[in-house]
Amino acid sequence: MTIPDLFAWAFQSRRDQPALDWDRTYTFGEIDARAARMAHVLRARGLQSGDRICIYLSNCLEFIDLYLASTRLGVIFVPVNILYRDREIRHIIGDADPVAVVTSEANQAHIPSGAALWAVEELRREAEAAPELRDAGVADGDFPAAIVYTSGTTGVSKGAVLSHNIFAFNAVNLLTCWRITASDRLLLTLPLFHVHGLGNGIHCWLASGCHLRLTERFEQQRAAGWMLDYGPTVFFGVPTMYVRLLDTAEQAARRIGARMRLFVSGSAPLSAALLEDFRRLFGHTILERYGMSETLMNISNPYAGERRPGSVGLPLPGVSVRNLDPGGNPVAAGEPGELHLKGPNVFSGYWRRPDATRAAFRDGWFRTGDLAVRAPDGYYTLQGRSSDLIISGGFNIYPREIEEFLAEQPGVKEVAVAGAPDTARGEVPVAYIVPCGDVRVAELEMACRTHLASFKAPRSFVLVDQLPRNAMGKVQKHLLPKP
Repeated sequence: MTIPDLFAWAFQSRRDQPALDWDRTYTFGEIDARAARMAHVLRARGLQSGDRICIYLSNCLEFIDLYLASTRLGVIFVPVNILYRDREIRHIIGDADPVAVVTSEANQAHIPSGAALWAVEELRREAEAAPELRDAGVADGDFPAAIVYTSGTTGVSKGAVLSHNIFAFNAVNLLTCWRITASDRLLLTLPLFHVHGLGNGIHCWLASGCHLRLTERFEQQRAAGWMLDYGPTVFFGVPTMYVRLLDTAEQAARRIGARMRLFVSGSAPLSAALLEDFRRLFGHTILERYGMSETLMNISNPYAGERRPGSVGLPLPGVSVRNLDPGGNPVAAGEPGELHLKGPNVFSGYWRRPDATRAAFRDGWFRTGDLAVRAPDGYYTLQGRSSDLIISGGFNIYPREIEEFLAEQPGVKEVAVAGAPDTARGEVPVAYIVPCGDVRVAELEMACRTHLASFKAPRSFVLVDQLPRNAMGKVQKHLLPKP
């Protein structure tokens, strides 16, 4: 099944029904027509099936237009984190080799020179006057719909190729398991460049035909007001958002909870303490689940049943899970192992990276790099990464990338980056620097904030005489001093 096939029901049978609140309320018919006009614009600009297009935009209506148009034409959609800057963007553009990068006029300065730039404002004006293009450019559900870039432990960002079938399977699974229907109201504050917002949010909306309110971003000072005004029944968030929502006044929280049917959390571990604090305030137990850019959703606490604190729950329908030791042998219940996955949700491989693809699979099973323990009754609890991954506010941070950048800076002899606990974001990166000569911490911090995404910039810099290493020369990060 292709993504346009999946969405056809909502666009046809709910054509005159309200679909989306943005600057105004749009019907499903209007969303469908906007996508058809944008498809005409992209085709007129020369895009063909199999071409790539990079999208560097904050949440906006045109982001949805471009995604829907691309899936109809067979154009491969490549979302780029709006917080990325020149270093990260240059790599993605060089790897994906897109026909063009779509961004706003205000953000064009962030795009490296030499890339073909299409201003979203121009595309919007062209689409307003364009006819609707209705012919399909893809007939096979195994055809790539998107390439989503997810960093590896070496710091080299890799593009996970996600097919139409993967997105469709994920949406049908979530609609079934989380009981999402056309009567729901979904408040979506997650970024659409991430699979959480795109793969879950947009696809659950259009596959179910429910009503959506989209915001440009999550804003702590406005979130409770949005919920009181809109009255959502479903909310997808990350732990940091739920930490912020704990500041909601008790009376307002109870009013929000009275309308809400389901709070879901993912992209980073949710602490048992946060789960309980939120339950007391809002009257709801957050449903925690586990997914990845390469696989979308894998495991989820049940909608009807125990939502176990600290656990990500049970494998979703169609998803096979193995917990293996380093030698590839199954581990017993209660023992930690690396999660391996197989199913229709698993990606085909990394874009133009056959070596990385082969390394990511073992006997046909995808190696997640996540350590977990399976309880005797089948519930899984994550134990962290087998790599040095830091998850901060739902964003993946790979220390090696920051280490390589800092090693290029004057006055830095050696560097190690590790995660430190943070109440709001779960973890934040901390840089440990062995200086040589005159090193200026303020200048290092400014360099990171200029050339890296804001969430990757270390929250503190610790100067040390040497880095702790084992006999093989590997840095022992657990022996680094506490910041």
